[in-house]
Amino acid sequence: MASRSLGGLSGSRGSGGAGKKSLSARNAAVERRNLITVCRFSVKTLIDRSCFETIDDSSPEFNNFAAILEQILSHRLKGQVTWFGYESPRSFWDYIRVACRKVSQNCICSIENMENVSSSRAKGRAWIRVALMEKHLSEYISTALRDFKTTRRFYEDGAIVLGEEANMLAGMLLGLNAIDFSFCLKGQGLDGNFPAVIDYTPYLKFTQSSDSISSDEEELRTLGSSGSSGSSTPEKVGPPFIMDENSWFNKCKRVRHKYQLTLEQKGYLEELLRLRENELSKSVSQNKLLLQRIEDSELAHKLEKEQLEYIIVELQDQLKSYHSLDQLSAEVSLSQTSLDPAQSQEGEGKQDPLNLINEGKEDTPSLLGLCGSLTSVASYKSLTSLKSNDYLASPTTEMTSPGLTPS
Repeated sequence: MASRSLGGLSGSRGSGGAGKKSLSARNAAVERRNLITVCRFSVKTLIDRSCFETIDDSSPEFNNFAAILEQILSHRLKGQVTWFGYESPRSFWDYIRVACRKVSQNCICSIENMENVSSSRAKGRAWIRVALMEKHLSEYISTALRDFKTTRRFYEDGAIVLGEEANMLAGMLLGLNAIDFSFCLKGQGLDGNFPAVIDYTPYLKFTQSSDSISSDEEELRTLGSSGSSGSSTPEKVGPPFIMDENSWFNKCKRVRHKYQLTLEQKGYLEELLRLRENELSKSVSQNKLLLQRIEDSELAHKLEKEQLEYIIVELQDQLKSYHSLDQLSAEVSLSQTSLDPAQSQEGEGKQDPLNLINEGKEDTPSLLGLCGSLTSVASYKSLTSLKSNDYLASPTTEMTSPGLTPS
Protein backbone atom coordinates (compact mmCIF):
# COMPACT_ATOMS: atom_id res chain seq x y z
CA MET A 1 0.00 0.00 0.00
CA ALA A 2 2.83 2.32 0.82
CA SER A 3 4.46 1.69 -2.50
CA ARG A 4 1.23 2.34 -4.31
CA SER A 5 0.67 5.55 -2.42
CA LEU A 6 4.21 6.69 -3.15
CA GLY A 7 3.75 5.78 -6.79
CA GLY A 8 0.52 7.68 -6.94
CA LEU A 9 2.16 10.65 -5.27
CA SER A 10 5.03 10.61 -7.71
CA GLY A 11 2.62 10.30 -10.62
CA SER A 12 0.58 13.24 -9.42
CA ARG A 13 3.74 15.27 -9.08
CA GLY A 14 4.79 14.39 -12.62
CA SER A 15 1.39 15.27 -14.01
CA GLY A 16 1.48 18.51 -12.05
CA GLY A 17 4.85 19.45 -13.53
CA ALA A 18 3.63 18.75 -17.05
CA GLY A 19 0.50 20.79 -16.33
CA LYS A 20 2.56 23.72 -15.14
CA LYS A 21 4.71 23.58 -18.26
CA SER A 22 1.68 23.47 -20.55
CA LEU A 23 0.07 26.31 -18.61
CA SER A 24 3.18 28.46 -18.86
CA ALA A 25 3.46 27.72 -22.58
CA ARG A 26 -0.18 28.67 -23.06
CA ASN A 27 0.26 31.87 -21.08
CA ALA A 28 3.34 32.79 -23.14
CA ALA A 29 1.46 32.12 -26.39
CA VAL A 30 -1.51 34.20 -25.24
CA GLU A 31 0.82 37.02 -24.18
CA ARG A 32 2.57 37.05 -27.56
CA ARG A 33 -0.73 36.94 -29.46
CA ASN A 34 -2.23 39.73 -27.37
CA LEU A 35 0.78 42.02 -27.88
CA ILE A 36 0.78 41.46 -31.64
CA THR A 37 -2.98 42.03 -31.89
CA VAL A 38 -2.83 45.19 -29.81
CA CYS A 39 0.10 46.40 -31.91
CA ARG A 40 -2.00 45.92 -35.05
CA PHE A 41 -4.85 47.90 -33.51
CA SER A 42 -2.52 50.69 -32.43
CA VAL A 43 -1.02 50.99 -35.93
CA LYS A 44 -4.52 51.17 -37.44
CA THR A 45 -5.58 53.82 -34.91
CA LEU A 46 -2.39 55.79 -35.55
CA ILE A 47 -2.97 55.79 -39.31
CA ASP A 48 -6.58 56.92 -38.88
CA ARG A 49 -5.57 59.72 -36.53
CA SER A 50 -2.86 60.97 -38.94
CA CYS A 51 -5.58 61.83 -41.49
CA PHE A 52 -6.90 64.60 -39.21
CA GLU A 53 -3.91 65.92 -37.25
CA THR A 54 -0.14 65.80 -37.03
CA ILE A 55 1.30 63.01 -34.91
CA ASP A 56 3.76 64.18 -32.26
CA ASP A 57 4.70 63.40 -28.65
CA SER A 58 1.41 64.78 -27.35
CA SER A 59 -0.67 62.29 -29.32
CA PRO A 60 -2.05 59.53 -27.03
CA GLU A 61 -2.20 57.13 -30.00
CA PHE A 62 1.53 57.46 -30.55
CA ASN A 63 2.38 57.13 -26.85
CA ASN A 64 0.36 53.93 -26.72
CA PHE A 65 2.03 52.59 -29.87
CA ALA A 66 5.51 53.39 -28.55
CA ALA A 67 4.71 51.59 -25.28
CA ILE A 68 3.43 48.52 -27.16
CA LEU A 69 6.50 48.38 -29.44
CA GLU A 70 8.78 48.76 -26.44
CA GLN A 71 7.00 45.89 -24.69
CA ILE A 72 7.33 43.70 -27.81
CA LEU A 73 11.05 44.38 -28.20
CA SER A 74 11.61 43.84 -24.47
CA HIS A 75 9.64 40.58 -24.31
CA ARG A 76 11.83 37.85 -22.71
CA LEU A 77 15.01 39.86 -23.22
CA LYS A 78 18.06 38.30 -21.58
CA GLY A 79 19.93 40.19 -18.89
CA GLN A 80 23.57 41.08 -19.05
CA VAL A 81 25.87 38.85 -16.98
CA THR A 82 28.59 40.78 -15.12
CA TRP A 83 32.07 39.61 -14.11
CA PHE A 84 30.80 38.51 -10.72
CA GLY A 85 28.08 36.28 -12.19
CA TYR A 86 25.20 38.63 -11.48
CA GLU A 87 22.62 39.29 -14.16
CA SER A 88 21.67 42.93 -14.63
CA PRO A 89 18.61 44.03 -16.64
CA ARG A 90 19.15 45.17 -20.20
CA SER A 91 17.17 47.39 -22.60
CA PHE A 92 16.13 46.54 -26.14
CA TRP A 93 18.46 49.31 -27.35
CA ASP A 94 21.43 47.01 -26.73
CA TYR A 95 19.93 44.54 -29.22
CA ILE A 96 18.98 47.20 -31.79
CA ARG A 97 22.42 48.79 -31.61
CA VAL A 98 24.10 45.51 -32.58
CA ALA A 99 21.52 44.04 -34.97
CA CYS A 100 20.82 47.21 -37.01
CA ARG A 101 24.40 48.09 -37.87
CA LYS A 102 23.92 46.69 -41.38
CA VAL A 103 21.17 49.17 -42.27
CA SER A 104 22.45 51.70 -44.77
CA GLN A 105 22.60 55.27 -43.43
CA ASN A 106 21.43 54.20 -40.00
CA CYS A 107 20.97 56.58 -37.07
CA ILE A 108 22.74 54.42 -34.48
CA CYS A 109 25.83 56.61 -34.19
CA SER A 110 23.84 59.85 -34.00
CA ILE A 111 21.69 58.49 -31.17
CA GLU A 112 24.77 57.24 -29.31
CA ASN A 113 26.25 60.75 -29.49
CA MET A 114 23.16 62.56 -28.21
CA GLU A 115 24.02 64.65 -25.17
CA ASN A 116 20.61 64.85 -23.49
CA VAL A 117 20.00 61.06 -23.75
CA SER A 118 22.07 59.03 -21.32
CA SER A 119 20.24 55.84 -20.30
CA SER A 120 19.85 52.83 -22.56
CA ARG A 121 16.05 52.90 -22.36
CA ALA A 122 15.94 56.58 -23.33
CA LYS A 123 18.17 55.87 -26.34
CA GLY A 124 15.80 53.11 -27.43
CA ARG A 125 12.84 55.49 -27.23
CA ALA A 126 14.77 58.12 -29.19
CA TRP A 127 15.56 55.49 -31.82
CA ILE A 128 11.84 54.70 -32.24
CA ARG A 129 11.08 58.37 -32.89
CA VAL A 130 13.99 58.95 -35.25
CA ALA A 131 13.19 55.79 -37.22
CA LEU A 132 9.56 56.89 -37.58
CA MET A 133 10.59 60.33 -38.81
CA GLU A 134 13.01 58.73 -41.28
CA LYS A 135 10.27 56.25 -42.34
CA HIS A 136 12.69 53.33 -41.82
CA LEU A 137 11.25 51.61 -38.73
CA SER A 138 10.06 48.57 -40.70
CA GLU A 139 13.47 48.29 -42.38
CA TYR A 140 15.26 48.39 -39.02
CA ILE A 141 13.02 45.66 -37.58
CA SER A 142 13.34 43.45 -40.68
CA THR A 143 17.14 43.74 -40.69
CA ALA A 144 17.33 42.94 -36.98
CA LEU A 145 15.06 39.90 -37.28
CA ARG A 146 17.06 38.53 -40.23
CA ASP A 147 20.15 38.44 -38.02
CA PHE A 148 18.90 35.32 -36.24
CA LYS A 149 22.23 34.63 -34.54
CA THR A 150 22.28 38.00 -32.77
CA THR A 151 18.57 37.74 -31.94
CA ARG A 152 19.12 34.32 -30.41
CA ARG A 153 21.97 35.69 -28.32
CA PHE A 154 19.86 38.49 -26.82
CA TYR A 155 16.47 36.78 -26.29
CA GLU A 156 15.23 33.70 -24.47
CA ASP A 157 13.02 30.96 -25.88
CA GLY A 158 9.42 32.03 -26.32
CA ALA A 159 10.22 35.65 -27.17
CA ILE A 160 8.09 37.39 -29.77
CA VAL A 161 11.05 38.21 -31.99
CA LEU A 162 11.95 34.50 -32.09
CA GLY A 163 8.45 33.26 -32.95
CA GLU A 164 6.21 33.32 -35.97
CA GLU A 165 4.69 36.60 -34.84
CA ALA A 166 7.94 38.40 -35.70
CA ASN A 167 7.23 38.03 -39.42
CA MET A 168 3.91 39.82 -38.95
CA LEU A 169 5.53 42.67 -37.00
CA ALA A 170 7.60 44.07 -39.89
CA GLY A 171 4.59 43.96 -42.21
CA MET A 172 2.41 45.85 -39.76
CA LEU A 173 5.02 48.58 -39.27
CA LEU A 174 5.32 49.12 -43.02
CA GLY A 175 2.08 51.12 -43.06
CA LEU A 176 3.63 53.77 -40.80
CA ASN A 177 5.86 54.96 -43.65
CA ALA A 178 2.89 56.91 -45.01
CA ILE A 179 2.68 59.13 -41.90
CA ASP A 180 4.71 62.30 -41.39
CA PHE A 181 5.82 62.32 -37.76
CA SER A 182 7.17 65.30 -35.86
CA PHE A 183 8.93 64.68 -32.55
CA CYS A 184 11.05 66.64 -30.12
CA LEU A 185 13.95 64.53 -28.87
CA LYS A 186 14.22 66.56 -25.68
CA GLY A 187 10.76 65.89 -24.25
CA GLN A 188 9.51 63.85 -21.34
CA GLY A 189 8.81 60.84 -23.55
CA LEU A 190 12.51 60.00 -23.55
CA ASP A 191 12.71 59.69 -19.77
CA GLY A 192 14.12 56.23 -19.15
CA ASN A 193 13.35 56.13 -15.44
CA PHE A 194 9.71 55.12 -15.90
CA PRO A 195 8.56 51.99 -17.74
CA ALA A 196 6.14 52.17 -20.64
CA VAL A 197 2.50 51.51 -19.77
CA ILE A 198 0.03 50.24 -22.37
CA ASP A 199 -3.51 51.61 -22.36
CA TYR A 200 -5.86 48.83 -23.50
CA THR A 201 -9.02 50.89 -23.13
CA PRO A 202 -9.28 52.10 -26.76
CA TYR A 203 -9.10 48.51 -28.01
CA LEU A 204 -11.62 47.00 -25.58
CA LYS A 205 -14.46 49.52 -25.75
CA PHE A 206 -16.38 49.71 -29.03
CA THR A 207 -19.07 52.37 -29.35
CA GLN A 208 -21.45 53.08 -32.19
CA SER A 209 -20.67 56.44 -33.74
CA SER A 210 -23.50 58.66 -34.92
CA ASP A 211 -21.78 59.13 -38.31
CA SER A 212 -20.98 55.47 -38.71
CA ILE A 213 -22.68 53.64 -41.56
CA SER A 214 -21.83 50.12 -40.47
CA SER A 215 -23.10 48.62 -37.26
CA ASP A 216 -21.12 47.56 -34.21
CA GLU A 217 -21.58 43.96 -35.23
CA GLU A 218 -19.83 44.53 -38.54
CA GLU A 219 -17.02 46.47 -36.87
CA LEU A 220 -16.46 43.72 -34.34
CA ARG A 221 -16.45 41.12 -37.10
CA THR A 222 -13.94 43.17 -39.09
CA LEU A 223 -11.64 43.63 -36.11
CA GLY A 224 -11.95 39.95 -35.26
CA SER A 225 -11.04 38.89 -38.79
CA SER A 226 -7.99 41.20 -38.72
CA GLY A 227 -6.71 39.47 -35.60
CA SER A 228 -4.31 36.55 -35.41
CA SER A 229 -4.93 33.42 -37.44
CA GLY A 230 -5.43 31.29 -34.32
CA SER A 231 -8.15 33.48 -32.83
CA SER A 232 -11.66 33.44 -34.23
CA THR A 233 -14.76 35.51 -33.47
CA PRO A 234 -18.27 34.15 -33.47
CA GLU A 235 -20.63 35.12 -36.23
CA LYS A 236 -23.10 36.75 -33.82
CA VAL A 237 -21.61 38.87 -31.08
CA GLY A 238 -24.92 40.01 -29.69
CA PRO A 239 -28.57 40.51 -30.56
CA PRO A 240 -29.24 42.51 -33.70
CA PHE A 241 -30.06 46.17 -33.41
CA ILE A 242 -33.73 47.12 -33.77
CA MET A 243 -33.95 50.36 -35.72
CA ASP A 244 -37.09 52.36 -36.51
CA GLU A 245 -37.98 54.25 -39.67
CA ASN A 246 -36.53 57.56 -38.48
CA SER A 247 -33.13 56.04 -37.81
CA TRP A 248 -33.11 54.39 -41.24
CA PHE A 249 -34.16 57.67 -42.84
CA ASN A 250 -31.38 59.57 -41.06
CA LYS A 251 -28.84 56.98 -42.07
CA CYS A 252 -29.96 57.13 -45.73
CA LYS A 253 -29.78 60.91 -45.57
CA ARG A 254 -26.20 60.78 -44.30
CA VAL A 255 -25.27 58.29 -47.00
CA ARG A 256 -26.82 60.50 -49.66
CA HIS A 257 -24.95 63.55 -48.34
CA LYS A 258 -21.66 61.66 -48.42
CA TYR A 259 -22.43 60.47 -51.92
CA GLN A 260 -23.03 64.05 -53.11
CA LEU A 261 -19.79 65.22 -51.54
CA THR A 262 -17.94 62.36 -53.18
CA LEU A 263 -19.55 63.16 -56.54
CA GLU A 264 -18.52 66.82 -56.28
CA GLN A 265 -15.00 65.83 -55.38
CA LYS A 266 -14.96 63.45 -58.33
CA GLY A 267 -16.03 66.24 -60.71
CA TYR A 268 -13.40 68.57 -59.30
CA LEU A 269 -10.69 65.95 -59.67
CA GLU A 270 -11.76 65.18 -63.23
CA GLU A 271 -11.61 68.86 -64.17
CA LEU A 272 -8.23 69.19 -62.51
CA LEU A 273 -7.04 66.11 -64.37
CA ARG A 274 -8.24 67.57 -67.68
CA LEU A 275 -6.34 70.81 -67.06
CA ARG A 276 -3.23 68.90 -66.14
CA GLU A 277 -3.53 66.80 -69.31
CA ASN A 278 -3.78 69.96 -71.44
CA GLU A 279 -0.72 71.41 -69.74
CA LEU A 280 1.09 68.15 -70.28
CA SER A 281 0.22 68.08 -73.99
CA LYS A 282 1.44 71.67 -74.39
CA SER A 283 4.67 70.91 -72.60
CA VAL A 284 5.16 67.81 -74.76
CA SER A 285 4.69 69.82 -77.98
CA GLN A 286 7.09 72.50 -76.74
CA ASN A 287 9.56 69.81 -75.86
CA LYS A 288 9.31 68.38 -79.38
CA LEU A 289 9.93 71.82 -80.91
CA LEU A 290 12.94 72.36 -78.69
CA LEU A 291 14.31 68.96 -79.60
CA GLN A 292 13.85 69.73 -83.32
CA ARG A 293 15.67 73.04 -82.91
CA ILE A 294 18.47 71.33 -81.09
CA GLU A 295 18.78 68.75 -83.86
CA ASP A 296 18.81 71.48 -86.55
CA SER A 297 21.46 73.47 -84.70
CA GLU A 298 23.57 70.36 -84.22
CA LEU A 299 23.31 69.58 -87.95
CA ALA A 300 24.25 73.16 -88.88
CA HIS A 301 27.20 73.06 -86.48
CA LYS A 302 28.28 69.76 -87.98
CA LEU A 303 28.17 71.12 -91.54
CA GLU A 304 30.02 74.26 -90.49
CA LYS A 305 32.63 72.15 -88.79
CA GLU A 306 33.11 70.03 -91.92
CA GLN A 307 33.46 73.16 -94.08
CA LEU A 308 36.03 74.64 -91.73
CA GLU A 309 37.97 71.38 -91.73
CA TYR A 310 37.92 71.33 -95.55
CA ILE A 311 39.16 74.94 -95.68
CA ILE A 312 41.94 74.12 -93.23
CA VAL A 313 43.04 71.17 -95.36
CA GLU A 314 43.09 73.36 -98.50
CA LEU A 315 45.12 76.05 -96.75
CA GLN A 316 47.57 73.43 -95.56
CA ASP A 317 47.93 72.12 -99.13
CA GLN A 318 48.49 75.64 -100.49
CA LEU A 319 51.07 76.31 -97.81
CA LYS A 320 52.88 73.13 -98.74
CA SER A 321 52.81 74.08 -102.44
CA TYR A 322 54.23 77.54 -101.63
CA HIS A 323 57.05 75.97 -99.68
CA SER A 324 57.80 73.57 -102.54
CA LEU A 325 57.79 76.47 -105.11
CA ASP A 326 60.19 78.51 -102.98
CA GLN A 327 62.43 75.50 -102.66
CA LEU A 328 62.28 74.86 -106.39
CA SER A 329 63.07 78.50 -107.28
CA ALA A 330 66.02 78.46 -104.92
CA GLU A 331 67.32 75.27 -106.53
CA VAL A 332 66.84 76.71 -110.03
CA SER A 333 68.71 79.89 -109.15
CA LEU A 334 71.54 77.86 -107.66
CA SER A 335 71.70 75.65 -110.72
CA GLN A 336 71.75 78.66 -113.09
CA THR A 337 74.51 80.28 -111.11
CA SER A 338 76.58 77.15 -111.21
CA LEU A 339 76.01 76.59 -114.96
CA ASP A 340 76.43 80.25 -116.25
CA PRO A 341 79.20 82.10 -114.46
CA ALA A 342 78.94 85.03 -116.92
CA GLN A 343 75.49 85.81 -115.60
CA SER A 344 76.87 85.87 -112.11
CA GLN A 345 79.54 88.28 -113.27
CA GLU A 346 76.87 90.31 -115.04
CA GLY A 347 74.83 90.35 -111.82
CA GLU A 348 77.85 91.53 -109.97
CA GLY A 349 78.39 94.14 -112.67
CA LYS A 350 74.91 95.48 -112.12
CA GLN A 351 75.88 96.38 -108.65
CA ASP A 352 79.46 97.50 -109.35
CA PRO A 353 78.62 100.57 -111.50
CA LEU A 354 76.48 102.01 -108.79
CA ASN A 355 79.21 101.51 -106.29
CA LEU A 356 81.75 103.05 -108.65
CA ILE A 357 79.53 106.04 -109.32
CA ASN A 358 79.06 106.58 -105.61
CA GLU A 359 82.76 106.28 -105.03
CA GLY A 360 83.53 108.67 -107.90
CA LYS A 361 81.13 111.24 -106.61
CA GLU A 362 82.69 111.10 -103.24
CA ASP A 363 86.30 111.41 -104.51
CA THR A 364 86.19 113.94 -107.36
CA PRO A 365 83.65 115.25 -109.90
CA SER A 366 85.74 114.24 -112.94
CA LEU A 367 84.97 112.10 -115.92
CA LEU A 368 86.85 109.12 -114.55
CA GLY A 369 83.72 107.75 -112.91
CA LEU A 370 81.70 108.29 -116.02
CA CYS A 371 84.36 106.70 -118.15
CA GLY A 372 84.47 103.78 -115.76
CA SER A 373 80.74 103.49 -115.95
CA LEU A 374 80.83 103.58 -119.73
CA THR A 375 83.40 100.86 -119.88
CA SER A 376 81.15 98.57 -117.83
CA VAL A 377 78.95 96.02 -119.46
CA ALA A 378 75.71 97.60 -118.28
CA SER A 379 76.64 101.00 -119.71
CA TYR A 380 77.65 99.44 -122.95
CA LYS A 381 74.31 97.71 -123.26
CA SER A 382 72.56 101.01 -122.64
CA LEU A 383 74.57 102.70 -125.36
CA THR A 384 73.36 100.25 -127.98
CA SER A 385 69.88 101.66 -127.60
CA LEU A 386 71.21 105.12 -128.37
CA LYS A 387 73.07 104.38 -131.58
CA SER A 388 70.71 106.56 -133.58
CA ASN A 389 71.97 109.65 -131.72
CA ASP A 390 75.43 110.88 -132.69
CA TYR A 391 75.83 113.05 -129.71
CA LEU A 392 77.75 110.45 -127.75
CA ALA A 393 81.23 109.47 -128.76
CA SER A 394 82.59 105.99 -128.63
CA PRO A 395 84.23 104.81 -125.47
CA THR A 396 87.62 104.61 -127.16
CA THR A 397 87.44 108.26 -128.21
CA GLU A 398 86.64 109.39 -124.73
CA MET A 399 89.46 107.33 -123.37
CA THR A 400 92.04 108.80 -125.80
CA SER A 401 91.01 112.48 -125.45
CA PRO A 402 91.39 113.45 -121.85
CA GLY A 403 90.96 117.14 -122.67
CA LEU A 404 87.21 116.88 -123.22
CA THR A 405 85.02 118.39 -120.60
CA PRO A 406 81.34 117.62 -120.01
CA SER A 407 78.95 120.24 -121.46
